[in-house]
Amino acid sequence: MQWLNDFVGKILIALGLDMETKLGDSIQFFIYDTIKILILLSVLIFVISYIQSFFPPERTKKIIGRFKGIKANILSALLGTVTPFCSCSSIPLFIGFTNAGLPVGVTFSFLISSPLVDLGALVLLMSVFGPKIAFAYVIVGLILAVIGGTLIDKLGLEKYVVKFNSNNKTLDIEAPSLSVKERMVYASEQVKFIVKKVFIYILIGVGIGAVIHNWIPEEFIQTILGNDNPLSVLLATVVGVPMYADIFGTIPIAEALYAKGVGAGTILSFMMGVTALSLPSMILLKKVVKPRLLAYFIGIVTIGIILIGYLFNALNLFL
Repeated sequence: MQWLNDFVGKILIALGLDMETKLGDSIQFFIYDTIKILILLSVLIFVISYIQSFFPPERTKKIIGRFKGIKANILSALLGTVTPFCSCSSIPLFIGFTNAGLPVGVTFSFLISSPLVDLGALVLLMSVFGPKIAFAYVIVGLILAVIGGTLIDKLGLEKYVVKFNSNNKTLDIEAPSLSVKERMVYASEQVKFIVKKVFIYILIGVGIGAVIHNWIPEEFIQTILGNDNPLSVLLATVVGVPMYADIFGTIPIAEALYAKGVGAGTILSFMMGVTALSLPSMILLKKVVKPRLLAYFIGIVTIGIILIGYLFNALNLFL
């Protein structure tokens, strides 16, 4: 969307802003990235929500319930990609799946995949980083979801999930049939709801990205998060955990880090830490799972994220 960037620059110049200064460049970066993400996000959410209207919770539970073992984990992770939710929004579905009698490992595969990977993120990542990094992010996210859910299932931790509706065990609920118009109305409502919900995090993410892009020296970023620092992936993961944003809020920050020469593995670890292990999400999850299961979940996902980050940096695939 270079045309949009040029258009924003011309308007700022017409308003008397010097685009050769850090302030001018930062304002252009902020306005351009905000508009770009909102446009892409609105279009993508509409398309994804229309697709998602064919997979409401009742139908999703019924589909997953037909499979067992790792096949169920894979399907659960894939279904997570068509649910444009942040981690906090995914937890109510996690509760419903658990109460419906689905294995805890299968529900955790969904819980990891849903905020971490979605079709909208794939397209938006492609627009920023290109297809290699975009597809790599989606693939490793799905692998992490499947392996994480499978490990939790093998550990036999079902007893550590809090049951809210112990009598709700059926998988036979039929999803209502919707017309094309009703699906479009649903998709439009989802656009309004999700954009309103994530707008503040997009602004924060773009603001941080603008600061990194224009005000923080590249040498400083390279010292902390460059490939020469053996702790770069660990630091990126730990820094990401206290933040609360969905994938769309992390992309502007990741874009700025990438421009500064930070390795793809470090960037992926940061994005995964924010989306899969944000502190607010863990606080909410603590209300539906007992401490031991929560500790296993955090440990498995954290180790997986760190290993993925170091693997990508070691292979140096995208630099």
